[in-house]
Order: sequence, then structure tokens, then C-alpha cells
Amino acid sequence: MLRTVFVLIALASSGLGLTAQTTVIVRPKEIDDVLVNPGTGFTTFQRFNGDALNEGEKWTEGYPIVYQKFNGSLNNKDYPMTSIAYFRIYWRFLEPEKGKYRWDLIDTALRTAHDRKQTLMLRVAPYGTKDDNDVPDWYRKMVGNESGKLDNAKWRTDPEDPRYSQDFGGFIRELGKRYDGDPDLESVDLAIVGAWGEGAGAADLSDTARHALVDSYLESFNKTPLVMMLTDEKTNKYAISKKPVGWRVDCLGDMGGFSPTWSHMQDYYPEAIVNFGMRDAWKKAPVSFEACWVMQHWLDKGWDVNYIIDQSLKWHISSFNAKSSAVPEQSWPAVNRWLKKMGYRFVLRKFTYDSVAPPQGQIAFTTWWENKGVAPCYKNFPLALQLKGKTRTQVLLTSADIRKWLPGDVVYDDTVFVPADMPGGDYELSLAIVDPTTHEPKVKLAIAGMEPDGWYPLGKIRIQH
Repeated sequence: MLRTVFVLIALASSGLGLTAQTTVIVRPKEIDDVLVNPGTGFTTFQRFNGDALNEGEKWTEGYPIVYQKFNGSLNNKDYPMTSIAYFRIYWRFLEPEKGKYRWDLIDTALRTAHDRKQTLMLRVAPYGTKDDNDVPDWYRKMVGNESGKLDNAKWRTDPEDPRYSQDFGGFIRELGKRYDGDPDLESVDLAIVGAWGEGAGAADLSDTARHALVDSYLESFNKTPLVMMLTDEKTNKYAISKKPVGWRVDCLGDMGGFSPTWSHMQDYYPEAIVNFGMRDAWKKAPVSFEACWVMQHWLDKGWDVNYIIDQSLKWHISSFNAKSSAVPEQSWPAVNRWLKKMGYRFVLRKFTYDSVAPPQGQIAFTTWWENKGVAPCYKNFPLALQLKGKTRTQVLLTSADIRKWLPGDVVYDDTVFVPADMPGGDYELSLAIVDPTTHEPKVKLAIAGMEPDGWYPLGKIRIQH
């Protein structure tokens, strides 16, 4: 049995006398499946669903994607199915000549992600640590050799030089003009300085340089979520003082790999989240983590995978980049537990509605939900009802804003209007959280009964003339 339905008898008066009316109470059955939903879970890295993973404990990043031949299957061997593809690329590849952009590199990645049922998470890193991932050649020629002149070992160029914020910041503004709000773009990392765009040395910036670089993102991305590295108090607090910005870190799992007396997990992250003002950022913008090394390395070092997972959940993780490196066999039970809590997980506990509605009238309903994840959904996918009859199917959008459905109980009551030309008769009433454009189901719920088309049946309703 997919649900338990209780019917309460009542009487409703009409202009023609008394009409039998019932209030239907639906209590769906919760399921324990791993759900693949937009904006949550593992991400692929420089790869897409269906691609072969990186071998061993190595990975690639920052260079144009080398696309694999697609065999038609979206399944990932030794890796979870994902809804996000993460693409990190160096500035030099996107602007090889000043003012001339290789948008095709991003366009192809967006298109491929869409075809593999993913959205694209993007970081443009200003530079790496090698000669072939320096700033663009034209920029290096303009500013000259800066080695020995920099304040931070992980800086390749001087961020205090006004040309840096003008040119790198100018590129980010062009990026925003082209891609802000693209439905296939999941989020953009707010990367300003440091090798791989990780933010090393951000605390050393002057306010002039810091504000110019951060503003290039804040003023250019007003629809696509921004996620910034957990770098320092000044940079993080400046950004979130102006608008909601999420945060990410690139060394989840480090339990002492750099020092026997210090680690990211037990020292840096818990203190920085609080001290940098990012404790509540998750309520409005996503939190995304990346593995320090890869998960196999965690096991090789004997680190406690369950501790790492539990800490990430406490910090309200929505997505995790495991660098397209295989999940160790013994880690799968922990990973599946993780996936069931990461991001949002909506359970419809109760739905009530009246069994008869007139055309051009209202369907009033009440709902009780539980978000059993650790974060909200950051995209405003509409909650919708569907009326499916013999001759007509109609989708009715509610005014729910699921971005406000934080972990815990959610009570949402509303009414939707029945179109005046809706034919009388019996209809199947269903519910789904849908795509805002196509109105097709977008978010899987943690309840039984989903139909092949993605809708969740609730019961019968009569449209009565």
C-alpha cells in the first residue's frame, strides 16, 4: 500500500441545496532510497555522468575538458549518480587574447552537463602553480616577471596592481553578462586570488583590491548562486554583508595530512566558519565541499570517514566533489547514509483536500512536510498540483517558495483555482515539485508511489458543474 487515506464526511451548502462533500486526508509512506535531486549530492569533476573515473588517487583540474566517448549510459561505476558536474578552468584558457573569449569551452560543458542530466558548477581560477597555468600570456607580458616581488607564496601575480582587478575582474563581469541565470549553471565559485583560486593570501589584500575583486562577482551574478572559499574574516564578511553568498572548502577530510598537530577538519574549519561570519550562510546559499586528496587516501591514512561525514552534515553540506575518483568499497554504507542527508530531502507527511471542486472555483489544501536533509533547496522550483482526467490534464502552480523550507517541519496551506473551462468529471489529483519552465517533475520526494512520469498521486477529485 503506497499511502493511507482517511475520509471524513461533511456537508457543504450550495445554491442548489446540499451537496455531499468529503475531506480527504493522505499520509504518504516514507521511503529510504538514495535520491538524486538538483543541487545535491556528489559531483563529477572535469567529467560527466557515464564517464570513466580517474585512475588510482590522481585527478585533473583547471585545463579544458578532454571529452570521453559517451556510450549512452549515465551510470557511474564505483561512483554515485550525480546531478552536478564541476568544471574548474584557468583564466588563460578562457581569455587567450585580451578581450577575446573562448566561451565555447563553457558552452560545451553546459550542453554536455544538460545532456547527462546535470547542471554545471563553475570556477574560473586566475592561475595555478605551473608555467602552463599562469595568468594569460598577454597579461604576463603586460605586467612582466613578478617573481620575488609578491607578498604570498601562492600568488602568481600582484593583486594590488590595479590592472589585475581591471582585467581579471573585467573577465568575471563578462562571464556574468553571458551566463548569469543560465538554467544549466548550478553555481559559480567566487575565486579572486591564490593558486587554483583557493583564496590563499586573501587576508593580505587591501580593502581597495578586495572590494574590487569581490564586487566583480557580486555585481555580475544576481540569479546564479555564488559560493566563496572560506578564506578570511574580511573577505567573507564583506561579501555576505552585501548579499547571500554560500561557501566551500577544498580540503574536506584532512585529519592531519599536513601536520601532526593541526588539521583542516579539527582546527581550521570549525573556527573559521564561526569567526568569518559564515555559520548561517547556508540558510540562503549553498555549502559545497571538495575532498582533500581523494576518499581512498582517507582510508589509507586511517581517518574516520563517519566523523568526516558527520562534521560536513553539521556544516549543512549540499554537494561534495570527490574528484571523480572511485568510492572505496568499504565506504559505500557511509556514503549512502551521507547521500540521504546531504542537501534537502522532502518527505510529504500529510496532505488534505476537499473531494469536490467547482470549475472556476478553488481547491483548498493543507500540507505538512518534513525536510530530513541539512539544507534547503536554493532554487525556487514550484510546488504544483496536477488534475488528470479522461480528456484533459491541467497543472496548477502553487505559490510555495521551497527555498524557505529549512530542515525540520514545514506547514504549507494554499488554494489553487480551477480553470473555468475545465470539463466536469472525476480527475486524479497528483503533486510534484516541478521545473519552472516545463512544469515537468524536477525533485524526487522521499515517499512511495511516484508514477513513471514523476508525479505523486494523492487521490480522486471531482470537478462538478
